[in-house]
Amino acid sequence: MAISLSVVLMLAIILVVLIRGGSIKAGPAIVAMLFGFFLASTGMAPSIQRFLNSIADSINQIKF
Repeated sequence: MAISLSVVLMLAIILVVLIRGGSIKAGPAIVAMLFGFFLASTGMAPSIQRFLNSIADSINQIKF
């Protein structure tokens, strides 16, 4: 839960920066958010969540 909440927060910050910087307009940003919202309610959501969790675990195992 903490990982998904922090990912949502990070993506929201990136989206705001892109909109304010003029790299992306508000219309395409809204379409992208709606796409993500509806994608989360499909059968692909668990697979995407497992994929993101495996990436987070891989990054967590990196030793510096």
